[in-house]
This record gives sequence, structure tokens and C-alpha cells, in this order.
Amino acid sequence: MLEVTERLSIPEDEWTWTYARSGGPGGQNVNKVASKAVLRWAMAASPSVPPEVKARLATAHPAHTTLEGEFLVTSQRYRDQERNRADCLEKLAAMVRRAATPPTVRKATKPTKGAKRRRLADKKHNADRKADRRGPAGE
Repeated sequence: MLEVTERLSIPEDEWTWTYARSGGPGGQNVNKVASKAVLRWAMAASPSVPPEVKARLATAHPAHTTLEGEFLVTSQRYRDQERNRADCLEKLAAMVRRAATPPTVRKATKPTKGAKRRRLADKKHNADRKADRRGPAGE
């Protein structure tokens, strides 16, 4: 069971693990050991996560989402498989946690009188500067 928040958790039977040979440092060991961990979570079929969280997660991380509705998380940071598995779970929990918080709605505001005044004064200053670069009107 992956505890994401106090009210949101993902059971272990919703994801599967696959392993592959990892790149990076490790010497001869890299060619022999499948230490890269790939976590496949059936996000579309998951009843444990609300649909709006799934939608925000898919839009925030489109490269991790497959056409079948699976969510992929990989890790090859460490040289052993167990630490890469733990890293995948931490990554998934962090991504779902970010998607679980709804975005704040922007309140439309008007510019202040001072801001309008400064903007117009700046525009006038730039126009005068460019007008000085032009030659006299008769030529």
C-alpha cells in the first residue's frame, strides 16, 4: 500500500514491476544485473484515485502516460534494484500528491491608477526618445 496523503492511498495490486539493464556507472555489473526498475500503474482502471486527480496527473505528466491508460515511472539512479523500486514509489507518490491539490483559481484584477500612469509615462518617454532620433521634418 502506497500512502500518498492521509485520505489517498494506492494498493499494491494496482501496479506491476518490470526490470531492465540500467545505464550509467557500475562497471561490468551493469551488463549483468537488471537494476533499472519500471513501475506500471493502471491509472485509468484505478478506483482508489478520484477522476479529477487522474486527469490533472495525465495533463501534468503526458510523457509518463500511455495510450492504454497506464502511468509509467522509471528509476535507474541506484546500482541495486530495491533502492530503485523505492525511488519509483517515492516519485509516484510525489506526482500524485502534486496532482491531488487543486490549482488555485486566478482572480482577475484591474491595474491601479498609479500603474496606468507609470505605463503611459514610460510609453511617452520611449516615443519622445524615438522622435529625437528622426531628422527634421523638412528633409
